[in-house]
Amino acid sequence: MIRIGILGDIGSGKSYVAKNFGYPVFNADEEVAKLYKKDKKIFQKLKKRLPNYFGSFPINKKDVSRAILENKINLKKIITIIHFEIRKKLLIFLRKNKSKKIVILDIPLLLENKINNKNDILIFVKTKKIEVLKRLKKRGNFNKKLINKFKNIQFSLAYKKSKSQYVIKNDFTKKTVLRYIKNILKKIQ
Repeated sequence: MIRIGILGDIGSGKSYVAKNFGYPVFNADEEVAKLYKKDKKIFQKLKKRLPNYFGSFPINKKDVSRAILENKINLKKIITIIHFEIRKKLLIFLRKNKSKKIVILDIPLLLENKINNKNDILIFVKTKKIEVLKRLKKRGNFNKKLINKFKNIQFSLAYKKSKSQYVIKNDFTKKTVLRYIKNILKKIQ
């Protein structure tokens, strides 16, 4: 099985690119959202570590944001709890898809949390900063301070790009993205 990791900035279109490969995608952000909505054990762990922020289930993203913004140590506490569960979900995904030719890993902290394998193919999604900002502002939960907190725990974009074997220049048109994907798939298959 070929594992393809998608790297890039927050709002660069990593998930959009991942979906367009046409292979199974492990989307860590979607898995985290499911944990917040459905996993009472996660809620209990977060409530125990951060009782001032988590009072009721399901977990509200606004409570998570508030916890992160009020104290930078809270982000590390949340990541520690969530990261462990995401790793378990990833292993289940990989087992379930072991007969697939290719799987796509859409995991924002892929390199930072050492989730990637040395044989993974890494693709960096490059996007103009102005486009990223426009896209982020369209999100209902846009908060520049929160985004900066997340960026502070990530490797630099230059580092991520240097670790990648391929770059997709995302202009947010399906035609362009599919052209890049087609060329990459030709080279790796």
